Amino acid sequence: MKLIEIKELKGKIILKSGLHIGSGDSDMSIGGMDNPVVRHSFTQEPYIPGSSLKGKIRSLLEMKYGLMAKTNGAPVKIEDVIKFTDDNQKNDCKKILKLFGSGATTDEALKDLLMEIGPSRLSFSDCKLNSEFREKAMEEHRPLFEVKSENTINRIKGTAEHPRFIERVPEGTEFDYSITIKIFDGDDNQKLEAMLEEGINLLQLDALGGSGSRGYGRVQFE
Repeated sequence: MKLIEIKELKGKIILKSGLHIGSGDSDMSIGGMDNPVVRHSFTQEPYIPGSSLKGKIRSLLEMKYGLMAKTNGAPVKIEDVIKFTDDNQKNDCKKILKLFGSGATTDEALKDLLMEIGPSRLSFSDCKLNSEFREKAMEEHRPLFEVKSENTINRIKGTAEHPRFIERVPEGTEFDYSITIKIFDGDDNQKLEAMLEEGINLLQLDALGGSGSRGYGRVQFE
């Protein structure tokens, strides 16, 4: 297997609604946020982790091609290829594993299949704040974070209960993204790139981060 080239897809991600990707900080302070967003360690600016992009695009593709139902929601792995009896699903599974990674296996029976799939083709960089947007936000004194209050409504009493405060990155914020794809000899790169583009389009119709069903995380790629 010989590496032919590495292509880069780059541009901007523009938030069409508030985005919440949690930092995983379990500490709570009085008056603090129930769930703060992830921040850069040094600049304290918001960013979109590459792992969030990769995971969501992969899950949407596996959902579209009917693979998720076969694995009880777990990401497909190399052992799953031989479980598919439908040739189309088998080939779709192989393409997803080529793009996103197949994982390791010690099963000697899968050695040839592992060599066929090879290493993951895609690499997702963390998406930092777009520099032009940062300058504009500073000039216009636009905040990089917002706090959205939420609660549940008691449908009998008609009263609000269980208030919580969720931190988000505001609508209109712009980030730079970079996705690279490795092309190896023998790859059908047109099909692999088409699947990546399909995944990006699915993400634009769905949502990134948490609470997508409540309107969070709508994004546009440029």
